[in-house]
Amino acid sequence: MITQLRGRLLEKNPTHIVVDCNGIGYEVNISLHTFSRLKDEELITIYTHLQIKEDSHTLYGFIDKAERLVFRQLLSVSGIGASTARVMLSSLTPEQVIEAISTEDTDTIQSVKGIGKKTAQRVILDLKDKMQSTEALTEIVQSPSHANKEEALSALETLGYTRKQSGKIISRICNNNPNANVEEIIKLALKNL
Repeated sequence: MITQLRGRLLEKNPTHIVVDCNGIGYEVNISLHTFSRLKDEELITIYTHLQIKEDSHTLYGFIDKAERLVFRQLLSVSGIGASTARVMLSSLTPEQVIEAISTEDTDTIQSVKGIGKKTAQRVILDLKDKMQSTEALTEIVQSPSHANKEEALSALETLGYTRKQSGKIISRICNNNPNANVEEIIKLALKNL
């Protein structure tokens, strides 16, 4: 119903923002990822997801459509509600969520507060195919750092390491060194394998 808001940023907190759209102030729940990427500009655009329950109408806001799509995919998993999905996107970036699901990294998903082993496995089982086939996620996946990750993964597979084994290490390396090139990623990964 409400898919995006464009207006003046009245309030900015780590958990929510208030956006003034022609005199109406909308309180929008956000993740820490969105909070960190929101500039203190007066005019902003925020992509939203409206959740309607018997006792409340709650707006969730995202800095880009890809983060909103990951949020919606997470909501489709049994046992994951809006607050758990928001906590997941506050603990991990959308790229990290996609990477953890595609490399079947249950440890990364379990690192999110409130998610146990069974829920982490269910997230991977339910979303692995969806994440790989969703077009809007390609904007995240096609970023230069992700291209470097994929090249490094392919190189390590050629050297005989499994994708699952090297995927976790490469993700950690790329999170710590986002500007690392393929050669640096491979060298660091080989030291840790």
